[in-house]
Amino acid sequence: MPLMWTCKHHSELSNNELYALLQLRCEVFVVEQQCPYQDIDGQDLAGDTHHLLAFDNHQLLAYLRLLVPAQGEVAIGRVITAPAGRGQGLGHQLMQRALAEVAQRWPERPLYLAAQAHLQGYYGRYGFHPEGEPYLEDGIPHIDMRRLSS
Repeated sequence: MPLMWTCKHHSELSNNELYALLQLRCEVFVVEQQCPYQDIDGQDLAGDTHHLLAFDNHQLLAYLRLLVPAQGEVAIGRVITAPAGRGQGLGHQLMQRALAEVAQRWPERPLYLAAQAHLQGYYGRYGFHPEGEPYLEDGIPHIDMRRLSS
């Protein structure tokens, strides 16, 4: 069965979808990466935030969120592939679909992401360029990256 991809406004998420994305983020960002931080930051259900999800049956394998302020750049965040989905190119599919969603929904908006520093090359393949110097966020080196338009 092929993956089921969907991009939903936060108000369209089912309880099961919201639970699955929060569970996966905790599993990887908090437990696997051993980084205790407040993942639930008040932005998942704010404004025009959208969530891009890839399910295999009922298992969430890839996810990211798109934070969309009233004006300015779209922020891509919480980019994640589940351990069960790694090694299948899902991260690349996720980024390609995210860029397509942004281009369709918010054309000509610049894009921003706070990348884990070791992933600069990965995001560079999608037109993101580092800005400034690396910094620590929750104990992990990050760097701001921007892409001028979708």
